[in-house]
Amino acid sequence: MTGTPLAVTLASKVAVSDEVLMQEVGDEVVLLDLASERYFGLDPVGTRIWELLPQRRDLAAVHQSLCEEFDALPATIEHDLLALVRSLAEAGLVTVD
Repeated sequence: MTGTPLAVTLASKVAVSDEVLMQEVGDEVVLLDLASERYFGLDPVGTRIWELLPQRRDLAAVHQSLCEEFDALPATIEHDLLALVRSLAEAGLVTVD
């Protein structure tokens, strides 16, 4: 990795890797990347984002859904959404176009 942050915007489209398994554990969801055998934990908001991503919608549509569902400022939701997608991409769990 070069240290350059991955460019993720609300215009980005995201695809979930076929190599990822999801399992609910209590109030969280754990993702397992079969290729690297690494785990990635998601809180309830992260889980909701994960549920929306397989539809391969652009992140603006995911952002809109989250704004309708959660009582938070749109700018805060955008920041958190983009940060999570960046982390998921860096972990190899999703690809970003």
